[in-house]
Amino acid sequence: MPEQGAQARYPDLADKTVVVTGGSRGIGAATARALAATGATVAVVGRDRTALDTIVKTISAEGGRAVGLTADCTRQADLHKLQEDIHDHLGPVDILAAFAGGSGAPIPTSAETPDHWHQVIDTNLTATFLTISTFLADLTARTGVIITMASSSARQASQSSAAYAAAKAGVLALSRHLALELAPDRVRVNCLAPATVENDRIRTYATDEQRQQMAASFPLGRIGQPDDIAAAVLFLTSQAASWITGITLDIAGGKHMP
Repeated sequence: MPEQGAQARYPDLADKTVVVTGGSRGIGAATARALAATGATVAVVGRDRTALDTIVKTISAEGGRAVGLTADCTRQADLHKLQEDIHDHLGPVDILAAFAGGSGAPIPTSAETPDHWHQVIDTNLTATFLTISTFLADLTARTGVIITMASSSARQASQSSAAYAAAKAGVLALSRHLALELAPDRVRVNCLAPATVENDRIRTYATDEQRQQMAASFPLGRIGQPDDIAAAVLFLTSQAASWITGITLDIAGGKHMP
């Protein structure tokens, strides 16, 4: 069995053109690095220019190929410009990891506002739809692969806001629908539902005791790492998963066992 953090090799991903939205930090950044390490050329998409430059420099230093492009995935005009730039610099897209999202802070429904509700739905669900629709012609023409990002909050009640849970459940349903709709074109669509994954917020604000408590809440005894999610992306985008579509993969350390 490979050690935690060891990366399996998928040579069929070499020379693929990949778009990773939400790619400047955390899961998205780890996914961009992992795909670049296989030989794919990665368009890393986010809103923070400085963070994008950092991950692109890291990929280049590791021998990979990547470009960093800014876009707000809730804005169709940004995505159309993004598509033009990717076509100009990299060509048509083979793999799309639609990971842009967030705003999962635990807000009780009694304190929820219509503006915040719409913002969370737009950031997570509408952004996923707009991103997929922007690149769908490429992916259909090239028998591509789509990976979407839900959350364990979409699978069971949690401390996230109701808006976040609803948005991520929508991503899950959208992914299943597209998997069936696009199957005749041999486009595969799968969804990831991670539980707690270490990020900047946890590293900055969680005490050692809180981190230990979080780790103890998982049957496997640890918090997830971005590389855990990236490893699943490599498998699902490779030919090793060529007969897998329409699934939601729970990457949750045993916490969610459907």
